[in-house]
Amino acid sequence: MNRYATMFDRLDGEGAFGAFLMLGDPDPERCAGLLDAVVRGGADMVEVGIPYSDPVADGPVIQAAAQRALAAGVRTAQCFDLIAGFRTRHPQVPVGILTYANLVVARGRDAFFDRATAAGADSLLVADLPAFEAPPWAEAMRAAGIDPVLIAAANTPDETLGRIARLAGGYTYCVSRAGITGTHKAGEFDRALVDRLHDAGAPPPVYGFGIATPDDVRAALRTGAAGVICGSAIVRTAAEGGDVEALVRGLKDATRERLATAMI
Repeated sequence: MNRYATMFDRLDGEGAFGAFLMLGDPDPERCAGLLDAVVRGGADMVEVGIPYSDPVADGPVIQAAAQRALAAGVRTAQCFDLIAGFRTRHPQVPVGILTYANLVVARGRDAFFDRATAAGADSLLVADLPAFEAPPWAEAMRAAGIDPVLIAAANTPDETLGRIARLAGGYTYCVSRAGITGTHKAGEFDRALVDRLHDAGAPPPVYGFGIATPDDVRAALRTGAAGVICGSAIVRTAAEGGDVEALVRGLKDATRERLATAMI
């Protein structure tokens, strides 16, 4: 089994908690420390962004993190080095990259995928890649040994969910609302979307967008989702000098409540 499958199997009904950080923010050395901090806090999986000047899905908090990393001189090559270092320190924790198509194409699609795999990444989510254009990308990712992660939403048509189920690996990234990350608008966690993904045979659904508090975690997991990913709240806490490890620990604790309730 790959690291995602092993993780979900280990959790055995407990929700997975994913922590997002922007690679190189505020600089490579401190970013490596933050990556270690989220694991100490209990993150089951890590999602990392590659800093990009023109993101379409990221809100102001994560955009600012990308700008800080770029201002520090961080480029894609250093991002792969950070992933490789993390993989050495945490050999069992799944790592997914979130990026944009321009960064992949600029490096060469196959070269990017091969380098991601060599660094120890487990999955790749290209945020601006539509599902109908994804087949050749997903095929190339799999050939390189990396899981293609695709995005699903409540308004995604059944035909597209079927395509996602056929192409995706690792997990399915479920967005809880329209818009961008980190806008403080509450997520709307749709049980019907989770059920439709299960029926289509898609990889485990994991909710992102709108995950900032333990109550958000609980609401997402009540849909039957396999896990959650929190980004902006973690990135903001780090930028403000707060205790990232403690924040993650509190959010992770909320994922255990579903399992505890089921055992009563």
